[in-house]
Amino acid sequence: MAKILLIEDDPALGRMVKDWLTFEHHLVELSADGGEGWDRLQVYEYDLLIIDWDLPEKSGLEICREFRAQGGTTPILMLTGKRSISDKESGFDAGADDYLTKPFHTKELSARVRALIRRSERFLGNILKHKNLVLDPVARTVKRDGKDVDLLPKEFSLLEFLMRHPNQVFSAEALLSRVWSTDSDAGVDAITTCIKRLRKKIDVQGNPSVIRTVHGVGYRLD
Repeated sequence: MAKILLIEDDPALGRMVKDWLTFEHHLVELSADGGEGWDRLQVYEYDLLIIDWDLPEKSGLEICREFRAQGGTTPILMLTGKRSISDKESGFDAGADDYLTKPFHTKELSARVRALIRRSERFLGNILKHKNLVLDPVARTVKRDGKDVDLLPKEFSLLEFLMRHPNQVFSAEALLSRVWSTDSDAGVDAITTCIKRLRKKIDVQGNPSVIRTVHGVGYRLD
């Protein structure tokens, strides 16, 4: 699962892209104009940005250029109806990593999203392994000691995130911002409940929990 910010002012296209990528198990947040999208980028972290070129308030080109100037390294896929070589050069020079012209097929969108996500170090390799756990993000399966573990969608997403960041401590608030939508009403209690359920499913009785509580700080996959 990747957390994706989609900035698209066409309501129909925005909804279609969001629904499609959500179906593919990504967490997608949609902003309808460049100003709102830019504001989100100043507060939240994302694994991928999908940005329309022509946006009200702040263009996709401006967002790319200013985000890179701030040191932002998140992969960027630019969506646009512009097809000329000079336009594409402008997009790449502004900081876009890939360029998809409208109209496009959702399968091509998926392929480009997968390619950009794979470039990130934390997304290298499809199969995640940690001690006796094996998680397959594509097949959406988790095995403990070779046996299937049935997880709810948020349990799966939380475990995947922790397995991609082993030995790193995350506060409950940080986990909320990376695994839950920023528009969600979920609070810290949601993290506590989800981790409690996860531990019951993935821990081996009599052994320390795979998910360690760092008191006063947060949680980490130990």
